[in-house]
Amino acid sequence: MISYARQTPEAQPDGTPPLVDDHIAPAPRVSVQAFCETVETAAAVQSAGEDRRLGKAHLKIQMGGMAAAIEAYRSAPTPNVIILETEGRNDILNGLDQLATVCDSGTRVIVIGRINDVTLYRELVRRGVSDYVIAPVNAIDVVRSICGLFSSPEAKAVGRIIAVVGAKGGVGASTIAHNVAWAIARDLALDSVVADLDLAFGTAGLDYNQDPPQGIADAVFSPDRVDTAFLDRLLSKCTDHLSLLAAPATLDRVYDFGVEAFDAIFDTLRTTMPCIVLDIPHQWSGWTKRALVGADDILIVAAPDLANLRNTKNIFDLLKASRPNDRTPLYCLNQVGIPKRPEINSGEFAKAIESEPIASIPFDPQMFGSAANNGQMIAEISATHRSTEMFLQIAQRLTGRGEAKKPRGSFLSPLIAKLRAK
Repeated sequence: MISYARQTPEAQPDGTPPLVDDHIAPAPRVSVQAFCETVETAAAVQSAGEDRRLGKAHLKIQMGGMAAAIEAYRSAPTPNVIILETEGRNDILNGLDQLATVCDSGTRVIVIGRINDVTLYRELVRRGVSDYVIAPVNAIDVVRSICGLFSSPEAKAVGRIIAVVGAKGGVGASTIAHNVAWAIARDLALDSVVADLDLAFGTAGLDYNQDPPQGIADAVFSPDRVDTAFLDRLLSKCTDHLSLLAAPATLDRVYDFGVEAFDAIFDTLRTTMPCIVLDIPHQWSGWTKRALVGADDILIVAAPDLANLRNTKNIFDLLKASRPNDRTPLYCLNQVGIPKRPEINSGEFAKAIESEPIASIPFDPQMFGSAANNGQMIAEISATHRSTEMFLQIAQRLTGRGEAKKPRGSFLSPLIAKLRAK
């Protein structure tokens, strides 16, 4: 019998489809076979198969709908997930009854139909259908439905990966990444980890004033040992809500990695941490591209000059094309206002990239230099500094959390409250 996985389609309270930028957990390595009746649905499923969140799934599409599925599985085992497009009410119910006789136990079924009726939906649930999606569908509908089958409500939420990369070397992307992660952990009270991926020259340990004996190199060079307990031992605790997976920052070995070298680390971190901030070095390789494309949200850090504008646009355009069902990348300008340096203003940046920067962080060598040399964040030196507020705003945009944690009251607050009560 077809196994039951979800009772209600994911929709907003007003009945409209879910938002495109909702956080959708990636699907595991599963086999998915779709039987479509229309070219439009087949195209949507094909597009969904190219989405990063289905990168581990094996998707096969054929035409013929319910009849083709029943015929196909008379002599072949069923996959983990079957997607069926069908038209009429009787066609759905009768077809499912026949499919149940040839369907392997544990297979999950998603039905795409055109009838929006609660009675029909209840009949589908009674027959064990995992999800019912109203046609016409787009790629994100298919992605959400498949991925949702493997995200049970009682399971721990899958962490959000935020990737921060510089458009050019020396633009301060690591500094921005570390300060934004600090704001996520301190002001938004979200448990977070910073993964410093610049193994040769990483600065996260210096910026957080940490010198752990182990870090991310121990994980990437021991892929067979990577699990939750192993990574927990490698993490260095910076604050109550912030941990660090530090880079060794040594040159005693060469750090050449395959495309999938960090996959196991990222997947494991997702299961334990609500937020993972990747500090990605400014280099272009298979694994850096994979880390960017696979992230849930991306921040590009650029300085206001021509080379940064060109590089930002190139990265921006590539990521938009590679992630058609995700939110567009975000970018910010850093080191704005260096004396006597000609600059490209934010308006020209926005015109070229067709998107506004989310922040323009002013050049302040005294403040940022002191923070770097002392192993502190800007907020630790000056909670009222303009950049501190900008880091919080960036953190809110990247995490989708609009409200910051309320600041603690002063030690006089209880006394003042009592006086007011009188």
